[in-house]
Amino acid sequence: MRKVLVFPAGTEIGLEIYAALHSCKEVELFAAGQAVSNHAELLYEKYHSISSIHSDKWLEELILIVEKLKIDYIFPAYDDVIVALSQNREKIPATILLPSDEVCELTRSKSKTYQRLCSIVKTPHVYQTIDDVTNFPVFIKPDRGQGSLGVKLIHSKEELLHSVSEIKCPVISEYLPGREYTVDCFSDRDEGLLFCGGRERLRMRNGIAVSTQTIDESIFHSFAKKISNELHMQGAWFFQLKEDAENQLTLLEIGPRIAGSMAANRVQGINFPLLSIFEAERAPLSILKNSYPVLLDRALKNKYRKSISFDSVYIDFDDTVLLGDRINLQAVQFLYKCINNKIEIILITRHPGDLSNILARYRLNNLFDKVIHLKRGEKKSSQITHQNAIFIDDSFSERLDVHLNKKIPTFDCSMLEFLMDQ
Repeated sequence: MRKVLVFPAGTEIGLEIYAALHSCKEVELFAAGQAVSNHAELLYEKYHSISSIHSDKWLEELILIVEKLKIDYIFPAYDDVIVALSQNREKIPATILLPSDEVCELTRSKSKTYQRLCSIVKTPHVYQTIDDVTNFPVFIKPDRGQGSLGVKLIHSKEELLHSVSEIKCPVISEYLPGREYTVDCFSDRDEGLLFCGGRERLRMRNGIAVSTQTIDESIFHSFAKKISNELHMQGAWFFQLKEDAENQLTLLEIGPRIAGSMAANRVQGINFPLLSIFEAERAPLSILKNSYPVLLDRALKNKYRKSISFDSVYIDFDDTVLLGDRINLQAVQFLYKCINNKIEIILITRHPGDLSNILARYRLNNLFDKVIHLKRGEKKSSQITHQNAIFIDDSFSERLDVHLNKKIPTFDCSMLEFLMDQ
């Protein structure tokens, strides 16, 4: 069992690492980051606070957490953190899952990346001064930016003058109007590139591809192999490409880390974080990828902080566990969560037919600790005897009766997502 710290855990990168590793038997996950509201606080049992990497205290705080938890590996989950961890890796008593210090520093700068790789792959034309720009539009972005922060499409000299004054270390480059791609990669330090999988970025939000479609093109592999060989990449990494005015793919940036939407290739069999751990251990590696296209579309997901406790569940059958002729998967998922937590499950129903037969037909006959089959007109509240219980039923009148007579929390199917987080 490897103890793995995700830092900072609340970023989209950190959440993808969690999704990839939380069910792996080889890994025990831990979270750390600034003491600000973020999603990781609701995913992990405990969230460990660390000051901003721009403060004087962060390294000391990180080392204390690593020593206390006996952390084996640290995954950086934010671009500035990559450089900070890389620069201090000799002081931290855990393996930082990153390539060399040189690569971490190089890839943090777009201008240095272009200078290093312009003879290896196609990179965008960069204007050295404002006066060099004669044709518009052009693109301007921070040299050490992330996401879409500070990125602008400029249409005139006046707009360019204004934008340059607002951006620290701006890079002015040709405008690339075509389609945009991310290529997810994995490299072994000795064997070189072992995997690359391209995906088109169909819809972006704050620089993150929230809709992305896997696509296989030989030119992606050509780019990936040249970059991997030149920079001696190791572990998981990615790069972004965009088509220029003549539809030629051009390098935008390289990230020596997990990408937030790597899930599109992960669900085909490429668990990038787990492979990165094995690569760090110099284990023999094999890649097994399923061959089907994937469209990944991401949206906000609700998580809830625990606020109730219960030791038994009373749940209705028709229109609750069974929706028409289909099992309510969310309800059954919740019931199995109750089994894991040793919470008693009681089915309470007025089902008009042969209850044993229908439970057997849907393979539910061993799911419940107790089954209460009510007669017509018999109130469900009359059969609820547990004090520390909850009641789940699609019927408002049934929930109201139980609430008034038993004073316990009641839920309909739309509220199951809350119970799943308890």
